[in-house]
Amino acid sequence: MSTSKRPPYGAFNFTVSIDGSDAFGGFSDVSGLNTEFTMAEYREGSDPDNHVRKVPGIYKTGDVTLKRGIVDSRAFWDWIADIRKRGPLGRKEVLITLLDEARKPVQAWKLLNVTPMKYTGPTLAAKGGGDVAMEEIVLSAEDIQMGFPDVT
Repeated sequence: MSTSKRPPYGAFNFTVSIDGSDAFGGFSDVSGLNTEFTMAEYREGSDPDNHVRKVPGIYKTGDVTLKRGIVDSRAFWDWIADIRKRGPLGRKEVLITLLDEARKPVQAWKLLNVTPMKYTGPTLAAKGGGDVAMEEIVLSAEDIQMGFPDVT
């Protein structure tokens, strides 16, 4: 019987692909990957115990925030403009893949029917001089699928 334990994967080694493209550049942070169930409570009238039972009902996917240093890319703005003009027809698919030390995929999260919900530009200040201009986009996804390397 093997008792070897693998250390957990680092949170710094990941890729983000939007509609299969890396045109959006690299991201430094991804947060908000989650799903949540609404629980329905009920008690059967014939139940001898006086307590509620909990049954999973509908589920929802949380909003995901992506952050990156500003690069020479109009892809965010083009996507936002597409949503403004075409509404739901401008939704995309986002794939976030966690990599091991050898840069091989070990786990992935696929966000489906994604719409940019909020864009925040950088805080610009003349003092400091060495800070990177960061931007963030909050994504609203209808569903999330989690899997291992074959999730794509």
